[in-house]
Amino acid sequence: MPFKNVKTVTQPIPRSQMLRLDLLPCFDAAARTLSFTLAAQELNLTQSAVSRQIQLLEDSLGTALFERGHRSLSLTEAGEVMQRATRDALERLRDASARVRPGPRLRQVAMTCTQGFASLWLIPRLARFAANHPQVDVRISASMDIMDLERHRLDVAVRFVPSSVGRGQALFEETVQPLCSPALLRDKAAPLRQPADLAHHTLLTVEKPAGFSLTSDWDPWFQVMGLQDMRMKNTMHFSQYADAVAAAVAGQGVVIGRLPLLQSLVNEKKLVAPFRSGAATRRGYYVEVADHAHGNADALDFANWLRTEAERG
Repeated sequence: MPFKNVKTVTQPIPRSQMLRLDLLPCFDAAARTLSFTLAAQELNLTQSAVSRQIQLLEDSLGTALFERGHRSLSLTEAGEVMQRATRDALERLRDASARVRPGPRLRQVAMTCTQGFASLWLIPRLARFAANHPQVDVRISASMDIMDLERHRLDVAVRFVPSSVGRGQALFEETVQPLCSPALLRDKAAPLRQPADLAHHTLLTVEKPAGFSLTSDWDPWFQVMGLQDMRMKNTMHFSQYADAVAAAVAGQGVVIGRLPLLQSLVNEKKLVAPFRSGAATRRGYYVEVADHAHGNADALDFANWLRTEAERG
């Protein structure tokens, strides 16, 4: 008996299960910065508004996207899946909108770097590039991931890597030394005259992946100073280096200062070095230009501008 044609009816997705696309830009900003506060600044919203949008997205998905600590924020496994999908979707939408939008083609430079480099070194200087290139739109993808420039259509990368494997032109090598607020240095109750005095202060450090020590960002300096067994009064852990730096500026402890990344804060006297002793980490920041971007004059100008800014110190 011959089969009759059967018409398949696709049931519409219930409205309650539809993904709230309007919440994705907020999630993308929070996932990139791992900070509701930084996401709010980026989107020109309040921190509470960002928190509400993230909660709405989590409620619609029926799962948590972030692990919320007392002073930290990290992605859950579900959050990491959503971040990859969201980043890819938003990049595709931006590219598509640029192609279909009438008028002159958008002059754009897309770059990637670490969150610390973006917030502590690049963004405070970016106005100088914008002043000389007002028609160029600079897109910054701040992430600890080593992003493939061709796959993600990124023009320029600033890589923070061991000097032995650095590609492209070096911006600067990194040295580290303890930094604190001037107020903390003036505290006579707990003087900071010699490295051993750190034992009476709070160490500000950044959480590392499994397999690293809790104070691995301090280890190069401890080793140079012969203080591998140093135990400070207490320790505060942060998920982002910029947050640890902000705590140091607020006088909450001593941070290991990555120079010249924090040189502007030192020049402005927001942070001071209690000891005249630094340690080279044998790591540095390197500028890499994508193969496809060698035909983009704005991308080449941006890479040259980064080198000029690094030479200015």
